Amino acid sequence: METVEKIQQQISENPILLYMKGSPKLPSCGFSSQASQALMQCGEQFAFVDILQNPDIRAELPKFANWPTFPQLWVDGELVGGCDIIMEMMQQGELQPLIKETAAKYASDEDAAE
Repeated sequence: METVEKIQQQISENPILLYMKGSPKLPSCGFSSQASQALMQCGEQFAFVDILQNPDIRAELPKFANWPTFPQLWVDGELVGGCDIIMEMMQQGELQPLIKETAAKYASDEDAAE
């Protein structure tokens, strides 16, 4: 599978996805740490990809997303942004409703599929 296809698949299969350095429990950079902490405070599950373990994604994602830095938060197939945007949304009370609504939307999809 091509790297871009892998990225597209990850984004389509994970309604809340954070591309970051390290993992939420063991972040490898301050920005990834802040972003994952903000997401965890929203109280919903989210997927993550450690770009340090995936150099192909680390190389391709900035071109695919047209966003040069990490972390990158993708919600419902759309790029939300990086650490500064995530933190700004958190402070303005916009992040949690977005995450909660997306999680609820996909939870009801799963219920319908059963």
